[in-house]
Amino acid sequence: MSNREELILLRGRGRVSALGTNGQGPAAASPGFTMRQQGPAALPVAALPQETEKQLVALGQQHAAYRQLDRTVLLAILAARQASAQAGWASHPEATLAVSIGSSRGATGRLEHHHHEFLTTGTTAVAASPLTTLGNVASWVAFDAGSTNGAALSHSSTCSSAFQALGNAVAWLRAGMAGRFLAGGAEAPLTAFTLAQMQALGIYSPFEATQFPCRPGAGKPSTFVLGEGAAVFALEMVSRAALQAERARQVSFQPAFCLESVGFGFEAISSKTGLSAQGHHFQAAMRMALAQADCAPAAIDAVVLHSPGTPAGDAAERQAMRAVFGNNLPDITSNKWLLGHTLGASAALSLDYACQLLATQSWPAPPFATDLTPAPSRPIRRVLVNAAGFGGNAASAVISVV
Repeated sequence: MSNREELILLRGRGRVSALGTNGQGPAAASPGFTMRQQGPAALPVAALPQETEKQLVALGQQHAAYRQLDRTVLLAILAARQASAQAGWASHPEATLAVSIGSSRGATGRLEHHHHEFLTTGTTAVAASPLTTLGNVASWVAFDAGSTNGAALSHSSTCSSAFQALGNAVAWLRAGMAGRFLAGGAEAPLTAFTLAQMQALGIYSPFEATQFPCRPGAGKPSTFVLGEGAAVFALEMVSRAALQAERARQVSFQPAFCLESVGFGFEAISSKTGLSAQGHHFQAAMRMALAQADCAPAAIDAVVLHSPGTPAGDAAERQAMRAVFGNNLPDITSNKWLLGHTLGASAALSLDYACQLLATQSWPAPPFATDLTPAPSRPIRRVLVNAAGFGGNAASAVISVV
C-alpha cells in the first residue's frame, strides 16, 4: 500500500442488490435475475429478491416523508444504514458527517410518474420538483443519518458516478473538510422507459434469466442486463499510529480496508455512447489511481472489471489493461454476471465486491465461456476496480487490506 501516514479506511459497508444485502459470495448457480415484460418482449432484469424488497417497503413506511421518496433514494438509505451500523457511528456521533452519493439518473421512477401525471392531467404535484432533483438522493441519506453539520453532495457522471462520489469524499477527508463520510452510489432504473432506452441501443441480452443472461468477457452477442441496487461506505481518515493503537486494544485481529486512491479518465469522442477501441479513458483512470496510490502495476493482484457484457466495451477495457499492465496481467473478475449493470451504483457495488475478495480470497467461477479468471491465481492483497459510462467518463479505485 502507499506510504501515506493518513489512511482512508472503510469503517463500514452496506449493499443492496439482486443478491440481497448479505454480501456477494453466492454459489455460481444463484445469480439474481428474473424476467420482466417490456412491451411485446420479456427481458431479464436483476431486481431485488423478495426478502430485500420487504425491507425496502418497510423503510418507506418508517417516516411520513419517506412514502414519497424515489426507490433510488430508499436504496441509498438502506445501504447507508448498514454502513453506519457496521462502523459503529451511532455511538460516536461527534465527528462532522458528510454524505456523497452518486447516481446516473437519480429519481427515475418518481420523475416518470410525475411526468406521466402531467401529460395525463395537465397538472403536477407540489412535491414533484424537490422529489426528482438529483440532490435529493444525498440529502435524504444525510437526513436519515442524522447529519446536521456536514455537506450533502450528489453526483451524476453516468456509470462512474459512485467513484466520483468516493473521490470527492477522499479529497474532502484529506483536506480536513469533514471527519466522516457516507459515500457510494444508488440506482433504481428498472422502469419501462429506462428498459426501453437500453433496448433501443441494441445492447440488451437475448438470454433468459435462467441462462446467465449477463456474460462479461464472453464476446458476441451483447449481454447487457439492467439491474438495481446501492452500495455505501463509511469512510474515515485514520493515522497509521492510531490504527496500530486500535489494533493493540483488539482481542483478535480485525482486517481493515484502505481506499488508497481514486483516479479519473476522460476521452473526447464524437459518440457519447461509445468509446475508443483502446479504452483511453480506462487507461488514464487506471494510471491516475496507481500513481495516487504510489503503486506499481505489478502490485495489483486482481482487477474488478467494469465489463458490462457489451463486446465493444469489454474489448476496449481489455486493450486498456494490456496498455497499463503489459504482459503481466493481474487476475480479472466481475460481479455483473451475478447482479447485472446497476448504472450509477455499479462502481460502488464493484468496490464492495473487491472487499469481499480481499476478505475471502476467492470468487465464484462463471458457468459460461469467458476470459474472466475462474479463481485467484495468487494471494489477493490489493485490488483495482474499474468503472466507465456514457460520455467518455472512466474511474478506477485501488483498495487493499491493512
